[in-house]
Amino acid sequence: MTNLKLEDVVISGIKSPVLSKAPEGKEDDSEAVVYIHGNPGSSADWRDLVIQTGEFTRAIAPDMPGYGKADRPKNFPYTVDSFARHINDILDYLEIEKVHLVLHDFGGCWGMQFASNHPEKVLSLSVINIGVAPGYQWHTYARIWRTPILGELFQLCATRSGFRMLLNRDNPKPFPREFTDRMFIDSDWGLSRGMLRLYRSVDDMGALSVSLGESLKHLNLPSMVLWGEGDKFVSPDYAEIQKDYFDAEVHLLPGCGHWPMIDEPDLVAGYLIPFLRKQSDKVLRENKELVEAFLVDMV
Repeated sequence: MTNLKLEDVVISGIKSPVLSKAPEGKEDDSEAVVYIHGNPGSSADWRDLVIQTGEFTRAIAPDMPGYGKADRPKNFPYTVDSFARHINDILDYLEIEKVHLVLHDFGGCWGMQFASNHPEKVLSLSVINIGVAPGYQWHTYARIWRTPILGELFQLCATRSGFRMLLNRDNPKPFPREFTDRMFIDSDWGLSRGMLRLYRSVDDMGALSVSLGESLKHLNLPSMVLWGEGDKFVSPDYAEIQKDYFDAEVHLLPGCGHWPMIDEPDLVAGYLIPFLRKQSDKVLRENKELVEAFLVDMV
């Protein structure tokens, strides 16, 4: 039995379902691992990892506005800043004060913006096929989405078979049908409308990511970087660059594309879960801080 929980969190009238799991007695812990999906993902992308993380600490994964089973309000701004605020509002609602962020795709910008706004809340950072990407150029689909009228037509003309074909064409291996079907079903007009506004709200993704990286650099956050070697959307060449901004452990993942947690879930968990277990060990972390403070005093 997984003891996985799905709770509807309502923030400013917007419903965001939150997937969660925690060990017995830690359901209301003020520290948690927070999984943030990207575009056009959902909390379901993280289901297996939430289950595994929830064996040793509190873990949550929300559907962000416009995505998954969350509401798709027309009046939500669909900007990086607005998604970052929504993350913080969810954490406040759930009374989570300290977080270990796990970010993917556009969730990288949302999560890093949240971390920049609230550095005191962030204990560690894990990024999957995303991060600081100087000089980044939009991929083909993003350029289509950013183009008025063309982006709308592209979304309206999508079919289930065409959607699956395009995703598999750009991945080292075929995705499970359940994954592509779920993503297609979630990609209704409400999602498309918000996604187009999101992509058109960011002029230079590379410059934004560098600005966010610089704002977090002084924190020297312990970080796990996982990157599929076959990613055609965000180049794996950016993986090592994360060491310039974070205390990062970097792993390139063979046979994986932009969604390595779907391509090779055991490989991703084999790196990520031990890292999160170590970072969430409060006693170990507090002892380390005491030792560091003692050494400073000795000097």
